[in-house]
Amino acid sequence: MSLVFAGVCSHAPGITGRAHLADPAVKDEFHAQFHRFGEAMRATKPDAVIVIAAEHFANFFMNNMPAYAIGMADSYEGPIEDPKWLGIEKHRIPGDAALSQRLIREVMQTVDVAYAEEWKFDHGIMVPLNFLTPKFDTKVIPVNINCQGPPLTPLHRAWAFGEALRRACDKVPERIALVGTGGISHWPATPDSGKVNAEWDAEFMRRWCANDRETLLSQADYGDEATYREAGQGGFEIRTFISVAAAARGKGEIFHMKAIPIFAVTCTAATMSVE
Repeated sequence: MSLVFAGVCSHAPGITGRAHLADPAVKDEFHAQFHRFGEAMRATKPDAVIVIAAEHFANFFMNNMPAYAIGMADSYEGPIEDPKWLGIEKHRIPGDAALSQRLIREVMQTVDVAYAEEWKFDHGIMVPLNFLTPKFDTKVIPVNINCQGPPLTPLHRAWAFGEALRRACDKVPERIALVGTGGISHWPATPDSGKVNAEWDAEFMRRWCANDRETLLSQADYGDEATYREAGQGGFEIRTFISVAAAARGKGEIFHMKAIPIFAVTCTAATMSVE
């Protein structure tokens, strides 16, 4: 078994870019748990980290929006945003084009996936990497699920994509860590920015920790209309969490889950056992 770690975390830009504006005790508690999350991942000694993110129109646009995309380069650059705004300096992050291609070929057996040899990382990947691989020296394979431009991939297809990633990881000898990044509830770039739905977030994460496929894929609870109403357009990023649950097959443990309005999200970090 080559999937050695699975987890999910928030990626809001305020986590690093507005850290100085938060209550120091609240910020320090979250950052400490985020670093703990990274330490848990690094303890598994992965050869590469697959980061499933929800890209924010930095590389993929409505003229040609893939439902799923995987990076296939030997290096990447980020952040695409102003480093002073994000609080993260620019880095060249190592990739592994050959490993990416092997994974892509296997994913393609069951799920159609786009691939990209050029990819500039935005905060959706760079904020997690700041805690996961603080030296930016671990190979990263970026993955994007379209959570921005409707029509969005159905939830059951996000699950199928996670299953495909797991099969691909199991076919390679390298040790792979898998991290999904996203919300949970948030209303970015709207008048409601800073609002969170902590009750909705807690219930979703309860289901995620139980790896309850049926309720995670409930259209009544997490279909696009229901999610938009209860969790904002940022809530569509639950697709990355769902893919991780499908890949890991285990149960989850929450390191941190607390609303921090200045970061405009319920700040979350959680691992899932790989079964």
